[in-house]
Amino acid sequence: MKILLASSPHADTFGYSMPPPGLLRLGGALRATEHDVALEDLAFRLGSGELPAGDGLASAAATLLARRGRPDLVGLSVMGATLPIALLIAQELKALWPSVPIALGGPGVQGVDVQLLERFQQIDLVARGEGEVTVIELCAALEGGLGAMRDVHGITSRQPEGIHRAPDRAMIRDLGELPPYAWDLLPPIASYKKITGEEDGLVPLDSGRGCAYDCSFCTIGRTWRRRSRPLPAGRLVGEMASLRGIPGARRAYLCHDLFGADRTHAMALCSELTERGVRVPWEVRARADHLDAELLRSMGQAGCDRVLLGIESASPAVRAANQKGMRDDVDLLQVVDDCAAAGVTPILSLILGLPGEGDDELNESLEFCASAALRAGVNLSLHLVNPQPGCKLGEDLAEVSSPVPSVPPDMALGAGESPAEQALILGHPDIFSTWSLLPYPDGKLEELVFLSGEFGETLMRYPRSIGALTALLGLSTLTLARELRADGRTFETFARERATTAGDGVLVESLLRWENALVRVAARGARRPREGRWALGAELISTEVDLGAATAALIDASGVPGDGAASLGRLLGDSELIFAVVAPAPAPGRLAGVRTVRLAGGSVRLVRALEGARSEGDHARILEALASPEVRAAASGLIESGILVPPTDDQEITSQPPPQASSTSAT
Repeated sequence: MKILLASSPHADTFGYSMPPPGLLRLGGALRATEHDVALEDLAFRLGSGELPAGDGLASAAATLLARRGRPDLVGLSVMGATLPIALLIAQELKALWPSVPIALGGPGVQGVDVQLLERFQQIDLVARGEGEVTVIELCAALEGGLGAMRDVHGITSRQPEGIHRAPDRAMIRDLGELPPYAWDLLPPIASYKKITGEEDGLVPLDSGRGCAYDCSFCTIGRTWRRRSRPLPAGRLVGEMASLRGIPGARRAYLCHDLFGADRTHAMALCSELTERGVRVPWEVRARADHLDAELLRSMGQAGCDRVLLGIESASPAVRAANQKGMRDDVDLLQVVDDCAAAGVTPILSLILGLPGEGDDELNESLEFCASAALRAGVNLSLHLVNPQPGCKLGEDLAEVSSPVPSVPPDMALGAGESPAEQALILGHPDIFSTWSLLPYPDGKLEELVFLSGEFGETLMRYPRSIGALTALLGLSTLTLARELRADGRTFETFARERATTAGDGVLVESLLRWENALVRVAARGARRPREGRWALGAELISTEVDLGAATAALIDASGVPGDGAASLGRLLGDSELIFAVVAPAPAPGRLAGVRTVRLAGGSVRLVRALEGARSEGDHARILEALASPEVRAAASGLIESGILVPPTDDQEITSQPPPQASSTSAT
C-alpha cells in the first residue's frame, strides 16, 4: 500500500528545529513491511518558508501533500496545539481524495477520539497509543475496506452503525524491537538547523516511553496507562553514537520524560557510553526525586550537560493537590547543587497558578527559583496552567476555563493563530482546551503572565541583585516582583533607586554590572585572537565588593528576608578589587559556561596591559614579554582559564592554576 504520513505544522521554533522521532519510527516500521511510505514534516516546511502562515496554510499544506500522489491512507500526527490545523488540512484532502481514509494519531488525540469522529466528517479513524504495530495491522485491514478495521486494536473508527472504539492496543513489551529511524524520508538534520540558525545540532531520540504518574496537568501518564519503559541501554547508546555520522547532528535530546526512574538502566547507559567512548553531548528530562549525586556524576562523566527537571511547584502542598507524587522531603536545592557539581545545567520547570496555590505557595516557588539561580547556572522555565483534554484538570476544569486571546498558553505556542483555527477553537472548547486558561480573580492572570515571563527572565539574569534587594529591604521575592511590576521601569533602574534609598547603592550597582557582564560574555562566547596577537578573553570588573563573598552571603540569606542585611553591609572594602568574567572554550560533552575569577598583583598588570593595547607596537611589546619563559610561566593560569588567549599559531597551553586567582562564580 501507498502510505502518506505527515506531522502537522506549527511555528514553535524548538519544534521545527528538529525532526519528529515518532514519525521516523513509523516510517521505519512501514518500510520494514515493504509498504510504499512517504513522510512529510509540515512544521519544517512552514519554518523554511515553503508554506505560508495564516489562513492559507491548510490549503497550501494539502497542495504540498497532494504532490506526493494519491495514497491509500493518509495519517496526520498531531499534538494538542496542532489539532485544529490538522482538521483543516484533512478537510482539504478529503475534498481532493474523497475515498482515501484519513487518520489522526499522536498525543493530541488523547481523550477526544470519539468527539473528533462525531463532529468532523473529514476524519475516518483515530489511532490511539503506540502506532508501530497498529499502522501495520491497519494497512492489512484496509485492504478489506473501512469495515475491516473494527478488529484493529487501538483504532477508533466511524462505521455505518456509529462510532466504534476497538480495545486499547497492548503496549510494546520490549522497546528493543522498535524499528530503526527512517532518516532519509525527512529533510537532512543540517537543513533543520539551517532554518533556525541554531548551532547546537540538537537531535531528538525516542529513548523511552510512558510515565508511571498521573499529574493533574499532564496527559502523558494516562496516554501510556501509567507505565514507563526505557529503550534498552545498548540500543540507545548505538543510536546516540550514530549521530556522529550525520551532518548537523551534534547533540542528543533523549525524549523520555522519566530518565532515572529506572536507575539501573540509567547507570547502565552512562557506563556503556563511557566505556565505548561515545562523546556525544546529551540532555534529558527527569524528576528531581529520581536523581541523586552519584547518578548525576555518572551522567556528567558520560556527556550529559543539561537536564530538564519537572518541579511544578516548590510547595509540597500544591504538588500533592495536583497529584505530582513527589515526596515532601525531597531537597530541591540539593539537587540543584548536585547538578552543578556534576557539570550538568538544570532547567527548572514550574507551573504558576496551579489549583491550591495561594500567595504563600506562589512565593515559595519564586523563592526557590531565586535561591537556585544564586547557587548555580540554571535555566528557569515558568509556565501557566492550561487544562488539556485527557488530564484531570481538563476533566475537572475545562468547562469553566476559556481562551484568553492575548495570552497563548505555552502548550499552544506557534499554533492556532489563523482565523479558521480560532473559529474551531472557540466552537469546540471541550476538544481544544489546550488554548484555555483557568479562571482567576481579577488581575491574577495578568500577574501570573508577568511572573512567568518578564520576571522569570529577570530572575535568571539578575539573581544576585534580586537576592541583595530582598535581603536589604526585608521583602519576599513575590513582594519584590509586585513592586517591580507596579513601578513599570526596567529592573536596573528600579534596583538602583531602591538600593540607594536603602543606603547600599554601591553593593547593588556592583552586582548589576557583574550580572550584565556575565550575560555579555556568555553571548559572545570564547574569544578568538587575530593571527600573531594575544587577546583578552575576559571582561574586567573593578569593584569594592568581594563578589565571591557577596554570593556566599546571599546564598546564606536566601529565603529569609532581612537576615542578610547585616552581613551584606560588611562586604564593602576600602580597596579596589579586579575580577575577570570569562567564557572558556567548551570541552567535549560540556557547555561552555561563564565563570568569574578574582585577579591580583602581576595578573592584574598583565591583563590591564592587554586591555589597553591599541597599536601594533603595544601588541609587539606584549608578544615579546610573553615569549619570556618567566612571564609565560606566571601567566599560565590566565591562559588556562581563557583570560589570556594565545595567537592562533601558538598552541602551547599549560594546565597550572591561575596565580593569586580564585573562582567566585560559575554560571
